Amino acid sequence: MRTLADYNRCVDDAEIHRIYAKASKFYERHVVHFNSTFQGGGVAEILYSLLPIMNDAGLYAEWRTLYGSPDFFMITKKFHNALQGDRVNLTSLKKRLYAQASETFSVFNHLNHDCVIVHDPQPLPLISYYRKKQPWIWRCHIDLSAPNGELWDFLKTYILRYDHVVVSHEKYRQPDLPVPQRVIAPAIDPLTPKNMPLGEEDIQKYLRKYGIPTDKPLITQISRFDRHKDPEGVLRVFGKVRESVDCRLVLCGSMATDDPEGMKVFERIERKAGRLIDDKKVILITVENNILVNALQRTSSVIVQKSLKEGFGLTVTEGLWKGKPVVASNVGGIPLQIEEGVSGFLLDPRDEDGFADRIVRILGDPDLGRRLGTAGREAVRKNFLITRLLADWLDLLADVMR
Repeated sequence: MRTLADYNRCVDDAEIHRIYAKASKFYERHVVHFNSTFQGGGVAEILYSLLPIMNDAGLYAEWRTLYGSPDFFMITKKFHNALQGDRVNLTSLKKRLYAQASETFSVFNHLNHDCVIVHDPQPLPLISYYRKKQPWIWRCHIDLSAPNGELWDFLKTYILRYDHVVVSHEKYRQPDLPVPQRVIAPAIDPLTPKNMPLGEEDIQKYLRKYGIPTDKPLITQISRFDRHKDPEGVLRVFGKVRESVDCRLVLCGSMATDDPEGMKVFERIERKAGRLIDDKKVILITVENNILVNALQRTSSVIVQKSLKEGFGLTVTEGLWKGKPVVASNVGGIPLQIEEGVSGFLLDPRDEDGFADRIVRILGDPDLGRRLGTAGREAVRKNFLITRLLADWLDLLADVMR
């Protein structure tokens, strides 16, 4: 299990010491995190890395996952989309099934912790089914810049019970919410199998295992098969790029257990790509393999993230950390990570000609790609590693656990 000392290779000693000093006031204090899945998606990845170093720093930190039926996860997927601006048919039945999952789960989980941290909408109602004896924090990882009003009013009946709300971007603060709100950007763990250094032999082994040729430049998007990640738009961009450069496209994304729409989106992309898949011009991957993702990102000539909505975009952070040029949508938390023309390219997600143009420019100018990649990696090192995230959480806990 990793400790803070393991991160000395990525951050300096002074930062490690500052974290231990911040945590010293929390000895013998207990915190618990709730979310809706142990694997698939950025929240689970963050918690998998954050919990061990929270404990090493001096807290007692736990992680629990909400149980839910297929109906529940279908409802919360609609809620997820509606928080990003989609319409939703908010019936009494949906509200009841949504709340019942938390009510049932509360019977199996007793809380005697000093702070409770709830991630995203799925376990949000939990606070209604406990006698509140400690501060509760709701951490929303979703783009809240324009939430559906009806759904927001419903969820706010639960949020008002919380002591603090955490979002990923200043634009996600809600002016009608009297609960204190704080911005904490997500981060990646540089020591996980997805982000650790890989030797060329290991890279080639995993690419061969999954049938990914390297005889042509690879353009890669790593994302769940979610319509807000716009994989269909990526296919169209790829078609434009191929008019100038002979290359391949890889769309790689796991199927999160709390996302019932993923397979439908995947099957639609499979139909759209058609013969391009047969000819290995387009490669679709759905396996959950972090070393494969690492190998793909390190081999790719360009990383793409053509999201229509994006809470933050840790796949962008991962690509930048590998020193790769990233062409991404100027939405959500992505522009927090990329300086236009310096550490990557940012475009309106509707500008498919622009996406194609930037990709072609990078493929035709390796020096440009290297400059962008070097600047992007340094930006991640300074701002978006898990040690910074832990320090931010300790600052927040110091404010709410007085």
